Amino acid sequence: MGHPGRGETLRTGAELIWTHPLDLDVALLLLHDTVDVPGSVRWGHPVETAPLRYEGLGFPLASAEDSRDAEHLRGVLPPLSSGARGLYVLDQEPAPDHRDDGRKAWGGASGTAVFCENHLVGVVIRDDRSYGNRRLHALPAHRFIQDDGFEALLRRYDGGPPRLAEIGATLPTARPAAERSAAEQEAERILWSLLGGRITYAAHARALVRRLGYTVPDSHEVTVPDLAALVASHPRALPSLSTTLAPALTGEGERTRLTDVLTRARAGGLCLLLSLDEYEHLLELLRGICEEQPTLIPRAAREALRYVWLPEPLNRTHLCAEDLEHVVEHLESVSDSERVPDGTPPVPALLRLLECTAAALEEKSGTELRTWCDHVAARTGIHSVALAERRIDAGRWAAQRPSPLSRVVVEVSRAWTETRESYYCRITLARADGTHTPLHEAESAPRTPEEVARRLRDAIEVVADEIGPAAVPHATVLVARDSLHLPIDEWNPGAPNEFVPDQPIGAEFCITLSCPEMSELVRGREREHRRRWESGRAGPLVVGDEPVTPPRLRRLLQTTHRDAVQVVLHGRPEQRDALLELCLALGVPVVLWDRRADCPADGTGLQQVDPTGPLAGLPDRVRVFRGTAFDDPETVPARPALVWEEHSLRPRPESLTLQDPHEGAHAS
Repeated sequence: MGHPGRGETLRTGAELIWTHPLDLDVALLLLHDTVDVPGSVRWGHPVETAPLRYEGLGFPLASAEDSRDAEHLRGVLPPLSSGARGLYVLDQEPAPDHRDDGRKAWGGASGTAVFCENHLVGVVIRDDRSYGNRRLHALPAHRFIQDDGFEALLRRYDGGPPRLAEIGATLPTARPAAERSAAEQEAERILWSLLGGRITYAAHARALVRRLGYTVPDSHEVTVPDLAALVASHPRALPSLSTTLAPALTGEGERTRLTDVLTRARAGGLCLLLSLDEYEHLLELLRGICEEQPTLIPRAAREALRYVWLPEPLNRTHLCAEDLEHVVEHLESVSDSERVPDGTPPVPALLRLLECTAAALEEKSGTELRTWCDHVAARTGIHSVALAERRIDAGRWAAQRPSPLSRVVVEVSRAWTETRESYYCRITLARADGTHTPLHEAESAPRTPEEVARRLRDAIEVVADEIGPAAVPHATVLVARDSLHLPIDEWNPGAPNEFVPDQPIGAEFCITLSCPEMSELVRGREREHRRRWESGRAGPLVVGDEPVTPPRLRRLLQTTHRDAVQVVLHGRPEQRDALLELCLALGVPVVLWDRRADCPADGTGLQQVDPTGPLAGLPDRVRVFRGTAFDDPETVPARPALVWEEHSLRPRPESLTLQDPHEGAHAS
């Protein structure tokens, strides 16, 4: 008992006398010894809408060296972000990096008591992978102190039932001028340039403070420095202030100045795009859309925001309501990259996405979203012509019928500068007509094989929705020549949920290889590649027991097997590697071999795959075999690798033509 850095600590035994009915990380312990503590626990319940400062002490794995040290958790608890799960969101200020060993950096922080204004308001139970390592979730105190068993024990040992006090955020007050941050100083300059006389200022300040959820006595006068401190600490304060301020600015110069201020403040990170009212209204609209059409918003984002780095939830099949806050906040700060009339702010990617979503909805729902966009554009000074052209683009996008998705294409390359085995990967979704939609992400970082496999599985789930339940999704992995030996099909993404056990990615989906680098090195390869596919699919060439030199293989592939689409390679690894590259250079689109084979006799290990059977079913036969090998690796030692290169596999962008809002011209 006690803090290891604050004097002596006391060691004592304890008895576990209560645990949470749902086995969450909350418990009551009865100590064996009497421990002198200052006062008793004060229980709190956050109210209103203003973010609260929180603190806690935990023992996360990130702080471990020889032993785990106490870590001072601190940050902001935004009550509006509690979400449908009824958990508090904790936005961490100091957040650990991901660990090299794949273990959770926050592991061990579960059970940390969360305090706001010296009141215990909840207990940490999990982290949130969607936000990296900067967000935790806490179980609110009111969800467990009202448990009959918990309450009875507190009555018995603490002298009475637990009482919840309502905890509201304290209005930030200005620090002495010399101690104010750069953000506070910039906010104060902005406010002096916008606000009018004392009476006008007082009305706007009081309206803003109350709307953001702060309780202020009628006798309290909020000063400009106080308001600047609030604007600097609350990312929606300035947009919310502009909501009441904009209608009062009748002059063109005043309105232009407000637009410039908002644009510069967003660019400088002083505020977000939306006011609190706009944000809450938008979340309400989008929750209804997610409930009725959970695939619509991710599809619109992938296709209409093709060149925008999308947050992780938009790179999945379905968008959950609990991820909306993260999606909206990310897109608020990103423009759609199109030009706009001179002197007007860029159009946020969020508005382009919402216009596309509205165009695909029924009339009533679509009208509500477009009305919301009109309001935000008017308040922020976005030119009506720019928004109108995004709306035209959205209508044309909703009217088109894109070719269905057919497979995932992932480019994998080794991150040689990393100390651990890591890879860069870039993923696109391929359509039946040869067009591709890239899956962008917020950062391009080296990933472990397991992380690459997880990203690949998430992308394949997107394709699986369109190809139908009968077909097995297919992923093509693009690698360099020196990476054809990588056991990518054996990379394990882990269990998809708590019920289904884990298995390698190649046992779940059809995973094949492709080597585009060979086409850059060998002139005429693409022509030969196309000719073999179109030749009528002659029987496969099996390079088996008898030694086959590269010259002999070349003659075979240019004479008796000139039209062969498939080669099956057996033999020793040092010979097999050279023959594999020769097959690819001569345009053979399908090559099968066993990575584990050491001699020609090992070729029998692939017999279960039926390597010379019907070509169309080969990728799925390999997938089934991989699952068998995973279940019984001792009896089934073979590890099949399959190059499968369909013609026109290389990604090319979609050709949807969109208008240029600046010139009225068309740009693809």
